[in-house]
Amino acid sequence: MTVDDTGSGTDGDGGVEPQSADDSGEDPLALRLEHLILGAERRYTPFQAARSAGVSVELATRFWRAMGFADIGQAKALTEADVLALRRLSGLVEAGLLSEAMAVQVARSTGQTTARLADWQIDSFLEGLTEPPEPGMTRTEVTYPLVELLLPELEEFLVYVWRRQLAAATGRVVQAADDEEMVDRRLAVGFADLVGFTRLTRRMEEEELGELVEAFETTAADLVAARGGRLIKTLGDEVLYAADDAGTAAEIALRLIETMAGDETMPELRVGMSFGTVTTRMGDVFGSTVNLASRLTSIAPRDAVLVDAAFAQELIRTGDAPSSETEAAERIAAAEKEGEEPPAYRFGLQPMWQRPVRGLGVVEPWLLTRRGAEP
Repeated sequence: MTVDDTGSGTDGDGGVEPQSADDSGEDPLALRLEHLILGAERRYTPFQAARSAGVSVELATRFWRAMGFADIGQAKALTEADVLALRRLSGLVEAGLLSEAMAVQVARSTGQTTARLADWQIDSFLEGLTEPPEPGMTRTEVTYPLVELLLPELEEFLVYVWRRQLAAATGRVVQAADDEEMVDRRLAVGFADLVGFTRLTRRMEEEELGELVEAFETTAADLVAARGGRLIKTLGDEVLYAADDAGTAAEIALRLIETMAGDETMPELRVGMSFGTVTTRMGDVFGSTVNLASRLTSIAPRDAVLVDAAFAQELIRTGDAPSSETEAAERIAAAEKEGEEPPAYRFGLQPMWQRPVRGLGVVEPWLLTRRGAEP
């Protein structure tokens, strides 16, 4: 939102004249759609919007770029809603509730998340619903009444889901042991990767490939959520997820393998997981624990799950897996002899050959399997 104009273009009452379709040279229907979605006409240049909001042009530009929007020079393209957004963000800073850097981060995280959501809705949702029902009608002519009907419902649903997610995230933070754990936490992190995806891109049509990726992401997202994990992000042929405990992450990994193996249309899958301190920023996770999980995924056998030593030890500590099958047999026999309930191990662990991993030194992978009946 780089600007250098001086706020010209006011009306007789000192306000700002709205920009008409003729002024902009843009398609009138496109402007009608924009007006419908934004709920206001274009009235301000960036300079005028910043002045009306009572913030500096420099800060307004930082907010605008952080939200993911391109510089618009001296164009009169902003609305009352843009001014209100600037006032709200700057008001949080002035009240001391947020630092300026944090306010910019809020703008960036919100912009990145909603940009992807908006792209998905247009590409996958609206596109399929706006096929002209009658010859001679344009897609835009069909889109306008459809957006008019859907917009309030989608807006309400977006706020509902955001509040639900905010409540869940707040609950996790409140349960953290101390302030440091809110940012640097011990989590189980897993990558699930489709095997041979690059070869598939050469053989499959674009539409088929898109359907495969969507099916994989949908299946993974549903399984991760249902078992109590959190989907961090999707990368086409790969998903990254996290869980508060190793047992939950292990169950998700095996469920993913089992589900994909039961679908003949899906490629084979491999999963790598690690357990340890993870830094969280803007909904993403970082650190050596994440890097190790990624490396383990790259060396995992097809339709198999590899975990690091820390992950294996966490499963052993919580009683979800024995340290060895010999130990499991001994404990089960001892329990039966004493007439006690034998330990119910959910998972099995098999140590693999130690190997050097670039940037992480020598690691000891463990092959994770399921023991006994599925829960």
